[in-house]
Amino acid sequence: MTITQSAAPTPAPRPRVNVRAPLQSLGFFLLGLGLLTLVYVLLSTLRSDLPKLGEIGAALYTLFRDPWYNRGPNDQGILNLLYSSLQRVFSGFALGALVAIPLGVVMGSVPGFRKALDPIVQLLRPVSPLAWFPIGLVLFKSAEPATVFIIFITALWPTVINTAFGVSGVPQDFKNVARVFQFTPTQYIFRVLMPYALPHIVTGLRISFGIAWMVIVAAEMLSGKSGIGFYVWDAWNALNLPNVVSAILIIGVTGFLFDRLFNVLEKKVSYV
Repeated sequence: MTITQSAAPTPAPRPRVNVRAPLQSLGFFLLGLGLLTLVYVLLSTLRSDLPKLGEIGAALYTLFRDPWYNRGPNDQGILNLLYSSLQRVFSGFALGALVAIPLGVVMGSVPGFRKALDPIVQLLRPVSPLAWFPIGLVLFKSAEPATVFIIFITALWPTVINTAFGVSGVPQDFKNVARVFQFTPTQYIFRVLMPYALPHIVTGLRISFGIAWMVIVAAEMLSGKSGIGFYVWDAWNALNLPNVVSAILIIGVTGFLFDRLFNVLEKKVSYV
C-alpha cells in the first residue's frame, strides 16, 4: 500500500501595498505648497513692505528655538500660546458638540421639532460669532469664558444641521427592521439611527472645528488674552510682520493637521 504525502498548502499571497496613491497625494501637496510659495515670493517682490522668505525663516527659527518659555501672561513661547488657544477651542467645541448632537437627533427624528427649531437655527446661524462676544461678557463677566462661549456658538450650527440631515435620511427599510425586532427607543437610537448618521455627524464636527479654529484668532484679538490670536495682534502692533506671517503659517499648519485627523475619522466611520 502506497501512502501519498499531501502537498503543503500554498501560502496565500501577501496583499500588495499600494504606495502610489499616498505618493500622488504627497506630490500634489508639495506642488500646491510650491505654488503658494511662488505667489508669495512674487507678492513680496512687488511689495517691499512684505517680509521676505529669509526674514520669515529667521522669525520661525527664533520662535521655535525656545517655544515653551513662560515669563508672564504677555510673554510666552509660541507653543505655550498655541496650547492656550487649543484649550479654548476644545472647551467650546466639546460643549457645542454635547448640545448640537442631541439637538440634531431630535430635529431629524421628530418632524414637528424640526419645523419649530429650523427657523431659529437659520436665524442665528448667519450671525458672526464675534457679535456674540458682548453677550458673553454680559453673561460671564470675564473675557476668558466669553471667548469659550463664542467657540461654543460657532460649533453648534454645522453639527446641528449635519446631524439632523443624517438622522432624517435613515432609510425606511432600516426602520421596518427595527420595528420587526421590536427595538426599544434606546436600542433604535444606538443600533440604527446613530450608526447610520455617524458619517454626517463627523462631517459636521469637522466643519465646526475648522470654523472654531478660525474664530479663535479674532476672539483672542478682542479679548486681549494670551493665545495665538493675541500674538498676531501684538506682533502687528509692534510692526513685526515676519512674526505675523510666521504665526499665520503656524495657525494654518495646525488647522490642516486637525482637518486631516477628522478626515481619517470620517473614512473610519463611513459605510460607503
